[in-house]
Amino acid sequence: MSPEAGRSERFPTLTRCAPVFVGAGVAGVLHGLVVSGDCGYPTRWIGLGSRAGNCSGCGRICLIGGCRLILARITGVDGSTWRWPRVPRWLWVVGPGVMVMLADTDAGSVITASQSGARWGYRLIALQVLLVPVLYLVMELTVRLGIATGKGHAQLIREHFGARWATVSVAALLVSAFGALVTEFAGVAGVGELFGLPAALTVLAAAALLVLLVISGGYRRVELVGIALGLFELAFVAAAVLSHPGVHALAAGVVSQPLDQSGYLTLVAANVGAVLMPWMLFYQQGAVVDKGLMVRDLRSARIDTAVGALLTQLVMCSVLIATAASLHGRVGSLQSVGAIAGALAPLLGSSTSRILLACGILGAALVAAIVVSLAAAWAVTEATRQPRSLNDGVRRAPLFYGLYTGAVAIGALLVLASRSLVRLAVDVEVVNALLLPLALGMLILLAHRVLAAPHALRRSHRVAVSLTVVAVALVGIIAIGFAFGL
Repeated sequence: MSPEAGRSERFPTLTRCAPVFVGAGVAGVLHGLVVSGDCGYPTRWIGLGSRAGNCSGCGRICLIGGCRLILARITGVDGSTWRWPRVPRWLWVVGPGVMVMLADTDAGSVITASQSGARWGYRLIALQVLLVPVLYLVMELTVRLGIATGKGHAQLIREHFGARWATVSVAALLVSAFGALVTEFAGVAGVGELFGLPAALTVLAAAALLVLLVISGGYRRVELVGIALGLFELAFVAAAVLSHPGVHALAAGVVSQPLDQSGYLTLVAANVGAVLMPWMLFYQQGAVVDKGLMVRDLRSARIDTAVGALLTQLVMCSVLIATAASLHGRVGSLQSVGAIAGALAPLLGSSTSRILLACGILGAALVAAIVVSLAAAWAVTEATRQPRSLNDGVRRAPLFYGLYTGAVAIGALLVLASRSLVRLAVDVEVVNALLLPLALGMLILLAHRVLAAPHALRRSHRVAVSLTVVAVALVGIIAIGFAFGL
């Protein structure tokens, strides 16, 4: 049979094959989507995980659970000869920026945005928009460093500033990471409580899922599942639409800025602190290296980062709009998932508010837990020069997988042992604000010292990045002052 005839037989009609691709897409999310070889291109589907298929990009033997049988039954052809088309390079590059930005809108950030809307209406919308370029300028540096050097953040710090500064930076990251994990698992526990489930059950189940995902899958699988989980945050966009915000009230709120109010300035600092966290820098640079992005991928990686920045701030704006339209002037401080759901219930309905919040916060918490734990594991193994790729097995990189598993386990146990999750969340924000100047300062120093032409920063770009880093660091220091009543 000629290749042309084979192709026409495998794809009889668009109508007949459409259910195959829809079903394959859904099954792909459930099974970790596509398991990729070293080249990053997806393997062909194989039946029920019972056989091995060779990656069409690099020939590596990969396993993927099952749509070949579905394909064969619906189309009447042998699915063993069917292959996915090669993914365009630009689409394969997308991932590190989107995933880290979705993790940025974690459970703590959602509560911060909810408090902002409930207490100050639409006034902080303008700030959320202004933070988009801030996010992009800072995170683009990690992309540039990772692609230009092929090395992770902690590894570069060790090579250019010595083991002592690498130890200080990694220690600061670990403090921030464990604090963040506490807030993520607290969010998971809060979602379970919305449906009457005990915290121990939901937290331990989430921890087990996160560990199994990373241990059983390569980099591409972890990334795709993480993005799929994070996209549940778009439930907050639906909540904002259903809240029917008033256009005139929104415009008036954006114009009115009560800069003489200490409570307002406190939330300004909290929102800025919720946008940039030290573990984001380590994760994105480590992901760029582990994924194997090259110089030719820089433009696509920048677009990936920009799209992620827009997406995360869209989610933050949606949370703020939903709570401002529903709760401004009607409720006090919102400190938990249950409080937010209860306050939104009169407008959205009890069931709708619970489902939207559950989807949004659970997706945010799980993708953030993956990112934070991987950032911690990458940082320690980079500093100690140990194997650290998600494409390495447990036997080849025992320290990397041990650190990831330990981080998840400690975060889950801290939540289960704590009696005051709200107080823990507040402490985490203070710690992040304290560590942010160190992390951003090290980032800008690395960019000046490491990047050479053609990746070196131009003068205008250098000034913009430096001013952004200084402004964010100052806001972090102000947040510390507010926290201690100074």
